[in-house]
Amino acid sequence: MSGWRYALRIGVVLTCLAGVGLGGAVPAGAAAAFTTELSGLPDEFTAGDRVETLSAVVSRTDGGGCVKVRWSMLLRVQGLRLDQVKVDRVEDSGSFPLEIRTEGDSARLTDRDLDPGLLCPGRTVTARYRVAFAEDVARGRVSFAAEAYDPELRLLARQTAARQVVGAEATAEPTEATPEPTERSAEPSDPATEEPVADDPSSDGAVVEPPPGAAGRPVSTSGGFGVVQGAFLLGGLLVFLGVGLLLRMRRLLRPVRETPAFERPVRGRWR
Repeated sequence: MSGWRYALRIGVVLTCLAGVGLGGAVPAGAAAAFTTELSGLPDEFTAGDRVETLSAVVSRTDGGGCVKVRWSMLLRVQGLRLDQVKVDRVEDSGSFPLEIRTEGDSARLTDRDLDPGLLCPGRTVTARYRVAFAEDVARGRVSFAAEAYDPELRLLARQTAARQVVGAEATAEPTEATPEPTERSAEPSDPATEEPVADDPSSDGAVVEPPPGAAGRPVSTSGGFGVVQGAFLLGGLLVFLGVGLLLRMRRLLRPVRETPAFERPVRGRWR
């Protein structure tokens, strides 16, 4: 009997550990379920009437449900002013309304409405921005941070990139009548760099707040009955079955106590 009891206890312990391990392992890998990419960026922006179209694409790779997305673009400039930058958020139907907040050399452009697309596993949602610079810009630098939020304004994913802005006069080729000096032509310029993905929305260094009401924290799951809920439900069910099995085996293995037997009275007397 003691061998059965030890085996039963070991089985219950292993069941509990399996349930807890399954429930704790899923959220750790789900934090990287959302990714954002920036595409359409030129090697450098040219000031003037030239318009470039940027695309921010967010994707989901886990097994969660579908979710709506709200885009927010953080813009920072160096060597030029914000009023020398023109940014327009566009969709297939035309311009998309934005809420613009500026502070110093930074500006945040947040969608007033949710994106028309629906983000599901294996599908993407794209935001497009048309960017142009004024003609009086000589040389500067601009950085973009595309952020995707869910309807509760929780940060899903973020991608940043930076490019140089060159004026039309600086990019014009010199003519034979007015050759450029050798020293000036040898002046190096900073190459366009693209910064890696930043999980923290406050890593830009500027005092720029996230969209109004945004919690500024990444989420592991969103929308519907996902993998995390199923893992916790499975772990709870395994624990419940283990405890019930332990109580049942304890009741079966309990020794039967002997009770005194009394004889029935015969003719008013006890035997």
